[in-house]
Amino acid sequence: MEPSASAAAPCVYQDPSLLPDLTVLQNLILTATPISSFRRYLADLGLGGFDLSTMPRELARPTLSLLDLARALAIEPQLLLLDEITASLPADLTSRVFSVARQLRTEGRSVIFISHRLAEVSALCDRATVLRDGKTVGVVEPAQGGEERIVKLMLGPVAEEVAAEAASPSTPATGAVAVEVRDLKAGTLNGVSFTLRFGEVLGVAALEGQGEKELFDCMAGVRRPESGQILVGGKARSFGHPADAIRAGLVLIPADRLQALLRQRSVRENIALPFVNRIARWGPINPRREKRRVATAVKRLQIDTRVTSEVRRLSGGNQQKVGIARWLAGGFKTLLCFDPTRGIDIGTKRQIYGLVKELAANGSAVLLFTSELPEIQVACNRVIVLFGGELVDEMPASDADERALLRAAHGLPSEEGE
Repeated sequence: MEPSASAAAPCVYQDPSLLPDLTVLQNLILTATPISSFRRYLADLGLGGFDLSTMPRELARPTLSLLDLARALAIEPQLLLLDEITASLPADLTSRVFSVARQLRTEGRSVIFISHRLAEVSALCDRATVLRDGKTVGVVEPAQGGEERIVKLMLGPVAEEVAAEAASPSTPATGAVAVEVRDLKAGTLNGVSFTLRFGEVLGVAALEGQGEKELFDCMAGVRRPESGQILVGGKARSFGHPADAIRAGLVLIPADRLQALLRQRSVRENIALPFVNRIARWGPINPRREKRRVATAVKRLQIDTRVTSEVRRLSGGNQQKVGIARWLAGGFKTLLCFDPTRGIDIGTKRQIYGLVKELAANGSAVLLFTSELPEIQVACNRVIVLFGGELVDEMPASDADERALLRAAHGLPSEEGE
């Protein structure tokens, strides 16, 4: 006897699972999803009237996540698993997910919610089981002051020292100008200008779709700006390809780490890629030098390779560390970090921020966008805020608390200026 649909326990993952070259309707037919139930839950998530003939490849990532959720809800499960679904969602869409999860709870159904955002765990969950190195290290009631307890359990004694170092206050940078952006326009981005100095971590704060993606894409050579200039070391540069930006010393750490990795290759091969690109003519690669540089980067970032040598089998946090380790081994002048800690655990997150500050202290320049505004003060010396594609505010990190950043990111004047 086959189990009923309600007995299934569907899981909605951080990465959308719709096939990009089939329409949404065809995806639903492929998984035998009840269409009427799907539409009902889609309306609950704020997507009523959605055109099912749309191709998933044409949709933004947050919309894909909501479609995945509605598809899982459509079979009326008694148990729903949400694995980092909110990692790529803005606050308004996250609240819709929470509303649906709470409704399931009132109906007597269960939800397992996996997240590295402690504020979300506290807001939604009745209990939290904390895992570290594949083992349960504690069970906490988040609503009763358990957030700090969760942090300690997740970090462990060694990582707590790293966290304390990452959270130490940043001071203004006084180094020479590494990169200057002048009146840059591209897509939503509308005439943005700023400077980034050596020895500085410059934060970029913005709500989704305010030009932050276009800014990083232009600086990394992923797309050409419509107008404006990017000056590196005082010299105007034109990037027609990411390789042009890399040659100028600008390297990108994307939020979608698998975009930057050869997922079925080993950790060593992924980290050693810059060495291959530097071969001027056919000839042997120095294996000793490569092995030494890779081993140093792996040790410095504490990359856990116990599971396997294939990158695709590593945790999300370790995959992101492999992407960063590549440039530690290969060398760079300016690091472009676009939401590098999205969907990774708090220990790895703070380790990455500690490394970013260390790199800046050693003379590198870092441009950092993060979708989690409280982290700006942890890692940055200074922050610029984008709204409507324009630079609307700039402030030292010491003034960039979440309240100030949210006001600026919504286009509101500072409270002092009211």
